[in-house]
Amino acid sequence: MADQINVAIIGLGNCASSLVQGIEFYKEAGAEDKIPGLMHPVLGDYHISDINITAAFDVDSDKVGKDISEAIFCGQNNTYKFTDVPEQSVKVSRGMTHDGLGKYLSDVITPAEGPTDDIVGILKETNTHVVINYLPVGSETATKWYVEQVLQAGCAFINCIPVFIAREEYWGNRFKQANLPIIGDDIKSQVGATILHRLLVRLFQDRGVQIDRTYQLNFGGNTDFLNMLERERLESKKISKTNAVTSQIEYDVPDADVHVGPSDHVPWLLDRKWCHIRVEGTTFGNVPLNLETKLEVWDSPNSAGVVIDAIRLAKIGLDRGLSGPLLEPSAYFMKSPPVQIRDEEARLGVEAFISGEALDSPIVNIAENN
Repeated sequence: MADQINVAIIGLGNCASSLVQGIEFYKEAGAEDKIPGLMHPVLGDYHISDINITAAFDVDSDKVGKDISEAIFCGQNNTYKFTDVPEQSVKVSRGMTHDGLGKYLSDVITPAEGPTDDIVGILKETNTHVVINYLPVGSETATKWYVEQVLQAGCAFINCIPVFIAREEYWGNRFKQANLPIIGDDIKSQVGATILHRLLVRLFQDRGVQIDRTYQLNFGGNTDFLNMLERERLESKKISKTNAVTSQIEYDVPDADVHVGPSDHVPWLLDRKWCHIRVEGTTFGNVPLNLETKLEVWDSPNSAGVVIDAIRLAKIGLDRGLSGPLLEPSAYFMKSPPVQIRDEEARLGVEAFISGEALDSPIVNIAENN
């Protein structure tokens, strides 16, 4: 019987709400069942029910001090509620603010009074194995501050936001030196705008169609989109999403002909996200071929299943004594991993990682050549 995976969450917004709900919702999932929403009911030796939330950090006065089961439905959280969550006996601790609250979030969130709690002490006291970063986009200083706490506490790290940690050599080496695994950066949804856009541009190339121009426009009603109205905080997000798509195109497309990124905040959409994708190409006889598609999702539940897998892979990394960026999980689950490859190859790499088998994949080859 596998041990529990003790998990701490930084930032108790919609994504954290969906994750905590999902752990409760799927705790009785059958190991051999095909269950909507799950890629792996059991991953390695770990069932979803083995995930145990031990700590949570936020700065919102509506959440700090409350049990996590209550806090995930408080404040500006507006995602889909698909299950009740019983009391967890986990109080939300006061986190570090730094640049976590931008101009627009400061208009709707009142920071909790009092000093930042002892993050390292809490992580050690709760024997936390894996820490998840769900801070708002643009929280560069806050993320790096928390990374230092995670390293000091001796935990694995999953970076779900587009502040570049796992893909940067400096931070990768820091995790290697600490003998700790990291998965990052910037989570992909199960079937979201990025994964769909990547598959469409691969389809064009695989079928011999030249890609001339493409865009992806996203808008939604959650605080993520409100936060990204502050364009200065959007730079890393645009880099992450654009690179995730252009990395799948095997030739240069002028920067002016590729646009990928959030476009606006529509409050009545709540946690729903609408994505419009257009790809313009040239096919047989230099005849134009254009494709347009629209995707509608509840944004946060769409990523929670991916994070549930990432948690268990991070713990497997700890169990095996692995350190630094976990290349296969990062390539499959993240928009800006240390190594970008095709999603199908990354999926095979993850399955090989789970089983403990070696795989002569582009991930291994590229990593060895760098």
